[in-house]
Amino acid sequence: MARHKILRFLIFLIPLPFLLTQCLTESAPPPDPRGQLYAGPASCVSCHKDIYQSYLHTAHFLASSEASDSLVKGSFRKGLNEFAFTPNTKVVMTKADSGLYQTSYVNGKPELTRRFDVIFGGVKGQTYAYWLANELFQLPISYVANKHSWINSPGYDSTRAVFERAVNTRCLDCHMSYAKQEAPELPNFYSGVEGFEKNSLVFGVDCERCHGPAAQHVKFHTDNPTEKKAKFIVPFSSLSREQKINMCAVCHSGSGSPIIKPTFGFKPGDTLSKFIAENRTSAHINYKFLDVHGNQKALLESSKCFINSNLDCSTCHNAHVNDRDKLTLYALKCMTCHSKRSHTYCTLTGKFTETMLTNNCISCHMPAFPSHTIVAGQQGALVHTHHIGVYPEETQKILAYIKAKKAY
Repeated sequence: MARHKILRFLIFLIPLPFLLTQCLTESAPPPDPRGQLYAGPASCVSCHKDIYQSYLHTAHFLASSEASDSLVKGSFRKGLNEFAFTPNTKVVMTKADSGLYQTSYVNGKPELTRRFDVIFGGVKGQTYAYWLANELFQLPISYVANKHSWINSPGYDSTRAVFERAVNTRCLDCHMSYAKQEAPELPNFYSGVEGFEKNSLVFGVDCERCHGPAAQHVKFHTDNPTEKKAKFIVPFSSLSREQKINMCAVCHSGSGSPIIKPTFGFKPGDTLSKFIAENRTSAHINYKFLDVHGNQKALLESSKCFINSNLDCSTCHNAHVNDRDKLTLYALKCMTCHSKRSHTYCTLTGKFTETMLTNNCISCHMPAFPSHTIVAGQQGALVHTHHIGVYPEETQKILAYIKAKKAY
């Protein structure tokens, strides 16, 4: 009897290592698609919880995401879920158990249905892409936030639904933190088609996109929790002015700047010109022709405020915080240099109260103009120029507004 009990006990023990291995494997986070040098954004939470939670609400974090009912902002309610190109042509947005869809109709008959798979953007607007094998294509209908409505995707034919625009590495370079290229699986019927490994996508601009690979940093500080000085990571404050600006310019130097090689590999302190051949001319032609894909770097560098100071992007922007549309906050940053003690203080002090001055620095000197890509050819989303200058027509608008307000 004793021998049988021992035998049964040993038989019971045999599967335990396998079961334990399975449990540990399932609970461990998957390896980062970028390789062993990367820790993944979740690893930052334990030490940087407040910063991480704040960052979740920024445009950088929302630059892209996997499509879901909770994240797609456009309405799917009947009567609000359609976009008409002509009286006979429209696209209808619908929900199903298998996902969200756009279906084109011509003369009342459905022609083509494609699924919302990827979201690009999450603040001023959203556009969407669908997978066809391992290739991404933009859906015909996008969304603009200030109108709370569906729109024809910018640059598309205004008379029909277009499903053929390929989403390439240039788009993912700035809207994602990583995407591994591979050969397209389908015949190349359209130009610019590229293939991507679906499981390799790292959505949004994550911590390591700007701070560099952090696996060694995380391991060291996990093993040495009392060490407060950041090890095995490049602190942003340690970068030179040019290096700080270049970190932002990876994505904010304009879509017209040719890519030399994918910028997923750009790390803090790298040389921008090894990745991007900057287009330094377009920004100087028309300060009003701009958008989220515009050359903010060149616009800023053409400003006297930039030339005559040591400011960089982080002087005004805290990338960890959602400060969008807080114009008074940005105006206060202007006042750190343009104080009453300075000869560069606003010349309209006699016409503005102190409050009016601090409320309107940005409106006068970095006015918002309609985007040319978020809503092509329409009065769509507004974007502030990064050329800091004097715009007399904008000043007159502010003065007229104040005069009308006083009269009222």
